[in-house]
Amino acid sequence: MKILLIEDEAKIADFVLTGLSSAGMHAEHLADGSAGLQRALSTPFDAIVLDVMLPSLDGISVLKRLRASGLATPIVLLTAKTDLQDRLQGFEAGADDYLPKPFFIEELVARIKILINRQAGLTASLIEENGLQLNRISREATWSDHQATLSQREFTLIEYLIRSPDHIFSRNQILKHVWGLDFDPKTNVVDVCIQRIRKKLIHPRKGDPKNFPIESIRGIGYRFRKA
Repeated sequence: MKILLIEDEAKIADFVLTGLSSAGMHAEHLADGSAGLQRALSTPFDAIVLDVMLPSLDGISVLKRLRASGLATPIVLLTAKTDLQDRLQGFEAGADDYLPKPFFIEELVARIKILINRQAGLTASLIEENGLQLNRISREATWSDHQATLSQREFTLIEYLIRSPDHIFSRNQILKHVWGLDFDPKTNVVDVCIQRIRKKLIHPRKGDPKNFPIESIRGIGYRFRKA
C-alpha cells in the first residue's frame, strides 16, 4: 500500500510514518499543502492522509481541488478541530474519513485499510438500474453514455439508493449509512453530495436532468427511481 501523508507538524508526521511503516505500508511525506496537491495529482497513491491546517494551502482547499480534478483516491483528514460542523465541512469537501487529533496510529491504519479495501471492490460486480450502471471495481458510474469516477462517499450513496429502487430514504438514514453521523437539521451534506453526483453524471449538453433516476422527495429525502 502506497500512502501520501501531507502533514506539517514534524512530530505527528514522524509518528504516522513510523506507524504506517510498521503496518507494512510505504508512505511518502510532504509538509506543504501546495506541494502535496501537486504530488497527489501527479502520482498514484492508494490513500492520502491529509492535515487540515497546512502552510501555503490549507487541507480543505487541497481536498476540494483534488476532488474537482476527478481524483477518487480515499482521503482521511487529520485535524485538531472536533466540532460536528468542522467534520461536516470535511465530508462536504469530499473526505472519506475524518480522524481528530490526538489519535491512535492503530486506528488510523485500520481506517486506511478499510477505505483501500472498499475502493478495491472486494466483491467484483456491476450494478445497473434504470440506465445507471455502477462498476464496483473501478468505482465508475455511467448514465446516458456519460461516465465519471466517483468518490467513496458518492459511490456509497448511490449504491445505497440503487439497491432499493423506489424506496424513499430520509436524509437521516443516508447520513447515518454513508457518513456514520447522527442527524443534524442544520447540515446539508447529503444534498451537497447529491449535487456533486448529478454534476458528474448529467452531461451538460446531452443529459436531461429530469430523467436522472435519483429523485428528491420534498420534505423527506431521496429515492432511486425504478425503470
